[in-house]
Amino acid sequence: MDFEFTMLIFWIAMLVILIVVEAVTAQMVTIWFAAGAAGAIVAELLGAQVWLQWVVFVAVSAITLVATRPLVRKLTKTRVQPTNADRCIGQTAIVVEDIDNIEGKGQVHVNGTVWTARSSDGSVLKKDERVTVEKIDGVKLIVKAQ
Repeated sequence: MDFEFTMLIFWIAMLVILIVVEAVTAQMVTIWFAAGAAGAIVAELLGAQVWLQWVVFVAVSAITLVATRPLVRKLTKTRVQPTNADRCIGQTAIVVEDIDNIEGKGQVHVNGTVWTARSSDGSVLKKDERVTVEKIDGVKLIVKAQ
């Protein structure tokens, strides 16, 4: 097996590994290097020396990274609307309307705001009972009796 054929196998293996890594990660981290490996495959097929294949790999990787990274960041940026609702978690609230998960009703007062509430264990909680806020599920507080 000659050296050029070995480099072809190396670049193909590198391309496959980088694509697999990209597929199993949540963020784009190796796609630019996969493009560089594809460039190196082309260079190898055109008869370029090994050092030039590495130069093509690094250059294509760098160019694709610089050219596409800002766009990728813009497209994958999650838009989180910050709220202060998380301050409610762990706080004591007062039931202002009986909480009954089956009937789908119930409200609590916490931190100066009235929230729709559900009990975490499904129990009915009566008006004026003190409860602890466990979590927020959408626009409802999930509470438990103290």
